[in-house]
Amino acid sequence: MIKLKNISLQIPIFTNETRHLKKKIIKSVTGGLLSRGSADVTLIDALIDINCKIDKGERIALIGHNGAGKSSFLKLVSKIYEPTKGSIDSDVKVFPMIRKGFLTNPALSGFVAAKAQYLIINKTGNGFGEFLEKVIEFSGIGDFIYLPINTYSEGMASRLLFTLLTSFKHECLALDEGFGAGDNDFYNKAEKRLDEFINSAGTLIFASHSDKLLERYCERGLVFAKGRIIFDGDLKDALNFYYGK
Repeated sequence: MIKLKNISLQIPIFTNETRHLKKKIIKSVTGGLLSRGSADVTLIDALIDINCKIDKGERIALIGHNGAGKSSFLKLVSKIYEPTKGSIDSDVKVFPMIRKGFLTNPALSGFVAAKAQYLIINKTGNGFGEFLEKVIEFSGIGDFIYLPINTYSEGMASRLLFTLLTSFKHECLALDEGFGAGDNDFYNKAEKRLDEFINSAGTLIFASHSDKLLERYCERGLVFAKGRIIFDGDLKDALNFYYGK
């Protein structure tokens, strides 16, 4: 379903500060190597020589330290990033559940954010009224849906975002566990919904630091280090490899 062949991904960084970095050092934030491009550009080698095949229905765990390449891989298969080298063959749309913000400006209302999400997924406004009622009910934000998002508490904004992102089924889901599910009172309801949401996806690519979550949803593991896949196999074997067992 998704085939990555000889993939490399370089991300250009345009800041004055990068000129003071050594030519090649380990980047703790991204895990890739830094290399000098032109005079004003530093390149991060976020992914290096990736070869991988993901079949329909597989549930794959991405394992590795912060900056090992997991998030870059999710963005690559979701087509947020295009590879610098290599090729990707895919016959499925991968939905990226990795963003931590709304599609619209927070100065606009929750109503506008809900409508933007609905239109992107459905390509039509038909049925939006019923959808909005369900969003208001589940998120519990009531009439605040018509107020600007930047007037919400952090918990309210998280509840609305979580509700919008988990409102639709997807054939293939790229999921980063760090998107958050709101406040404590909302957690149990959110956990049940997330479980149903993940299990409804035909194919799952899941980046997480929680072995418990990975074991709950995945069967295969890809271990990342410094932008490379260093192990690909059964999840239990992948976790043992990662922990050096």
